[in-house]
Amino acid sequence: MGFLDGKKALIVGCASNRSIAWGIAQAMHREGADLAFTYQNDKLQGRVEKLAGECDSDITLPLDVSSDEQIDAVFEKLDDYWDHLDIIIHSVAYAPREELEGEYLDSVTRKGFNMAHEISSYSFAALAKAGRNMMQGRNAALLTLSYLGAERVLPNYNVMGLAKASLEANVRYMAASLGPENIRVNAISAGPIRTLAAAGIKNFRSMLKYSEQNTPLRRNVTIEEVGNAAAFLCSDLASGISGEITYVDGGYNITGMGSLD
Repeated sequence: MGFLDGKKALIVGCASNRSIAWGIAQAMHREGADLAFTYQNDKLQGRVEKLAGECDSDITLPLDVSSDEQIDAVFEKLDDYWDHLDIIIHSVAYAPREELEGEYLDSVTRKGFNMAHEISSYSFAALAKAGRNMMQGRNAALLTLSYLGAERVLPNYNVMGLAKASLEANVRYMAASLGPENIRVNAISAGPIRTLAAAGIKNFRSMLKYSEQNTPLRRNVTIEEVGNAAAFLCSDLASGISGEITYVDGGYNITGMGSLD
């Protein structure tokens, strides 16, 4: 029996078997959780349905997080399958590709700024608001994914860094709002991983190489390692942890200066 046995989790943002959300889904399935998945559009539906099947799930629901109507519809439909919900995983981030290269002030626009914050940060709060009723009395947990660019300047990360900073503040305010209902809210700040989302960041391969050379473990982390940490944080084993940003980056966040070799 796994430490998530009997828990019911909604995975938002699983787009491929290279995504961090997939690493989380695998870990949660291994530990006994029942899973439901969302897919962004028709193009991704078949892919997500296949991944869901690998986790013994037949629950896949359409969701564009920029639409409050679709967010509400997800939980209305989920209520047809489950009478409660224990976990929401938010693995969603987006900024226009052209804003993720060059100098920040040269690339940022009002439209891109608003879009990055709406998709990457506000959507987490929107999911919590819509799913709150299903999570009542469940010792439930919400988890999102951040990155070090939320607090430090990184090349080409630009407006996404601001959006992730907003997301991390969101975690703290949501934790305070939902704490009296015994619902916990946390985030994982993962090291760089080669995912579809990361492909939109210019020179991302160079970032991977630099991280590998300068992180204390001298390697990059995997989606499986992030998944294991996520499963723990959403389990009753972490019942006293809320409002935290947990680093799963091989220790890179403690490094003050890179290798001088």
